[in-house]
Formats: sequence, structure tokens, C-alpha cells
Amino acid sequence: MATPAIGRLGIWSMEMRFGDKPQSNAAAAQLDALGYGALWIPGGIDDGAPAEVERLLAVTSRMTIATGILNIWKHDPEELAAWFLALPQEWRARTLIGLGISHGPLIGESWGKPLEVTAAFLDRLAAAGMPRDNLCLAALGPKMVTLSGERTAGAHPYLATPEHSRRARAILGPEPLLAPEQGVVLEADPAKARELAVAALEHYRRLPNYRNNWVRLGFSEGEIEALDDHLLDALFAIGGVEAAARRVAAHLDAGADHVCLQVIAGPRGGSFDQLLPQWRELAEALA
Repeated sequence: MATPAIGRLGIWSMEMRFGDKPQSNAAAAQLDALGYGALWIPGGIDDGAPAEVERLLAVTSRMTIATGILNIWKHDPEELAAWFLALPQEWRARTLIGLGISHGPLIGESWGKPLEVTAAFLDRLAAAGMPRDNLCLAALGPKMVTLSGERTAGAHPYLATPEHSRRARAILGPEPLLAPEQGVVLEADPAKARELAVAALEHYRRLPNYRNNWVRLGFSEGEIEALDDHLLDALFAIGGVEAAARRVAAHLDAGADHVCLQVIAGPRGGSFDQLLPQWRELAEALA
């Protein structure tokens, strides 16, 4: 089975998973019609994302539904493979399962070495018949990026930069998928835009996987702790659709195949009334 087609542009949305279901279904159908290649939903906090993938597959006809990501501590690999293999063929062709190791502070005492745990999970998935082309990894560090290219379709980095895309492509080589998430703040007022970016980043800056990656990319511990403008501007495309277009182009020029945009419309996400016009504006500007 080939890797699902995801095009060059997608949407990453927490609201599409956790928001009002009828509104989410209607919004997914609109994203499909707007031409986005993939819709990415999170799955890190629980084991409920596969059911949400099915829901979104049922209300769309063309775009791929992807997870960014399924937390491997929350899933049994044999059960996950059995779920995937039971999907209709046409749905399997539009399903991309992003997997991630999560974070030591969130997992607690059962936390193990990320590479070893991830590789063992992939071994069990493969033994249960899960096609590697329908998998990708939330890869930030060089070794996890390498594993993503060797054992899955490729890498889905989160809260990374075009420079990370350049480094990841150098590790992956030309063939594996590279599909970074990119935060977008379409707010004209610079002070309000930075408030939204700070609120979106506050939780993540405490997690070592992200902090370590930002340090590798050249940011100081002081910039990370203060959520300095240098860090915010590197991680988010802040301003109008022109800023988003420049950032997408920078990722693609650095070697990304696909960029999934996460629109930051409010301090705790956004309503579909806020998000849909912005998703539409981005589709029209970046198509």
C-alpha cells in the first residue's frame, strides 16, 4: 500500500477532534472541499483518536485523515493494527497514523528510552500486519528522525522551524515523508498576536523533548524560559496570510513535502466561527 496522498498543505486542529461534533463534521467537509490534502488531529492525551479518525473519514471523501499524534503509551499495537486493517480499503488509503513517544513528565514511572520503546512498538505493529506506509513518527531529534525514515513513511515534527526541516531532510534523504506542523497566528495587532502565541506555547516549553530540540536549533534556555520574541517568531507565522505563505514556502524550500497549519485563534484554541474563515483565507492564498 502506498503512503496516503496528503498534498502540500494540511490543517492541524485540536478543535476538529474535541469540539462540537456536528460542527466538526461540517467543518471537515468544508476543508475537504477547499482542497486541503490532510486533516491532522491530536491523540496524545487518551486512546480515543482512532474513533475520531473514523468519524472524520465518514464525512469526507478526498483528503487524508492523520493523527498528530497517537501516544504509544495509550495504545496496544496489536489492537491498533487490527483496527486499521478492519477499515474499508478506501478509508485505509486515506488514513495516516502519526505515532509519538510523548514526554517523560507526562508518562511518569513507566517512561522508557524513547528510541527503544518506539522501535519495539513498531516491531509489534509490523508483526500484526500494519503497513509502514500508513505510519509516521513525531520525530524531533536526529535519531528519531532516522528511525522515522527507516521504519515508517517519514516524520511529522511539531513546533519546529524551517531550519529543522532542512536538518531533517538531510537525515531522511530524498524519499521519506517530511510533514511539519506550523503554527499560524492571523492577528493584525502585534501585541494580541504575541499573547496568543505565548498562550499556545506555555504548556510545551515545560516539556524536555521540545526544549531540547529548540536548544539544538540554537535557542538559549533564557529565550525558552522567557518565551522571547526570537523564539515566538521562529515557531509561529505571526501576522497575515502573507506571513503564513512565507513560512510554508520556507519549509518546502528546506525539504518538507507537506506543511500542516495550526491556526491559533484564541487562548484555548478557537471556535469554528473563528477558524473556518481563516482556514478558507489560507486555502485561497496558498492554493
